[in-house]
Amino acid sequence: MAPNWFMYFIMFWAVVMIVFMSIGGYFMFRKFLKVLPMRDGKSKLDWQNYWVERSRGMWPEDSKQFLEKLVAPVPSAFRDIARHSIAAKIAQVAVEGGAAEVSRSHCIEGYIRATPKRDYRSLVTFLEREQIDYRPYAHLLNK
Repeated sequence: MAPNWFMYFIMFWAVVMIVFMSIGGYFMFRKFLKVLPMRDGKSKLDWQNYWVERSRGMWPEDSKQFLEKLVAPVPSAFRDIARHSIAAKIAQVAVEGGAAEVSRSHCIEGYIRATPKRDYRSLVTFLEREQIDYRPYAHLLNK
């Protein structure tokens, strides 16, 4: 008969594996929801790709660097995905505004629009710490 500690060890690892598989499944399900088509026939991911491609030549070097500064607080494992979705929202703001190129103000507005409401507190903390003036877009934070 196996010792008692070995049975607890096996049960501990079973629980750990179930927790890790649940976390992975959650993120895969979220990704799956992004690829489902909306009413217009395109998925959220299709629209993000559309806006990024549409604005490809509109990004000056300082706006690209500013985007990198904005996505810096995102954990490195998720930074590429965050950069793409934030860049898509910034591009949408710039293109719909009729701009010839993406400016710093487009970046700030798009960054705020791309951030989920639950993260507004940390967004404001980050903007204030980096001394980025977001007052012209404060109305977006109150929606």
